[in-house]
Amino acid sequence: MKLSILEQSPISSGQDAADALRRTSDLARYAETLGYTRFWTAEHHSTSGLAGSSPEVLISHIASVTETIRLGSGGVLLPQYSPYKVTENFKVLEALFPGRIDLGVGRSPGGGQTIRKALTDGSPKSMNEFPRLLSDLQGFIDGTLPKEHDYASIKASPLTSTLPQTWVLGLSSRGARHAAANSTAFMYGHFIQPGNGAEAMAAYREHFQPSERQPHPEAAVCVFVVCADTEEEAEHLAHTQDMWLLNVEKGRTTKIPSPDEASGRTLTAEEENKVQENRKRAVIGTPEQVKTELRRLAELYQTDEIMAITNIFDEEKKKHSFRLLAEAFKSDDF
Repeated sequence: MKLSILEQSPISSGQDAADALRRTSDLARYAETLGYTRFWTAEHHSTSGLAGSSPEVLISHIASVTETIRLGSGGVLLPQYSPYKVTENFKVLEALFPGRIDLGVGRSPGGGQTIRKALTDGSPKSMNEFPRLLSDLQGFIDGTLPKEHDYASIKASPLTSTLPQTWVLGLSSRGARHAAANSTAFMYGHFIQPGNGAEAMAAYREHFQPSERQPHPEAAVCVFVVCADTEEEAEHLAHTQDMWLLNVEKGRTTKIPSPDEASGRTLTAEEENKVQENRKRAVIGTPEQVKTELRRLAELYQTDEIMAITNIFDEEKKKHSFRLLAEAFKSDDF
């Protein structure tokens, strides 16, 4: 089983964005020592609780302080940008750090209408353009735009001997088919939508179109994971993530609450039900419990790679969770 990490650079209560970005960098270095396959950074805008707004910049920094772990975006909000510019950003990264760069893209709008307009400087954009944007992106990366294409005469610089690996981040069979049609790898977001994954993965494999760059389908699943030495400790740590998710969904502060702040909150029956519903997006427990459940998910999704995301308050406990997870799978083909 291959293990990877998605890091959203969450800001814990009492800390600021600089603290969160430092923690992200530290976590990437630590993940490399533990043998994790890849480390992706996220893109979020106009939020007080998530510091990662520019994955390209953060990838460049992290790549400079690590040596072997693959680094990528989870993911670039492709409908808001020029595929040409996105390609060149990631080809620069690939030139600087060859063989280590993943270009993860998603169809997400990135926020409300005002945020979308700000990202495009007012130019109209549609989520429905994602298939075309993805096709253009792959054409720029591979240099395979058809002759009749408006941009067929230009090249995406720099020219490199290796290419970033493109991943489509999806939550449905529609996203899976986009990945398959464009010969990209596919990451399913179980941590957002746990209900459609098996169907999406099956659609991806059924419709996958091989290419020289990606001759075989490659898929992984991203899951919230909290691992601790005891079940009680895991539940205690996960409670801060539970309350954070609830706050995000309610439009409240998006900083991760401290254990005291989380435990001091009285929930309504509706909120209690929502917490339990959100638990379907997560795997929480001791190393053996987590390993058993992740293996079950891997079998359900027919994948050999799990990407874990852990948004809890305590930095050291978060690192310990990733260490326990790595150690649990150490006997597997990592």
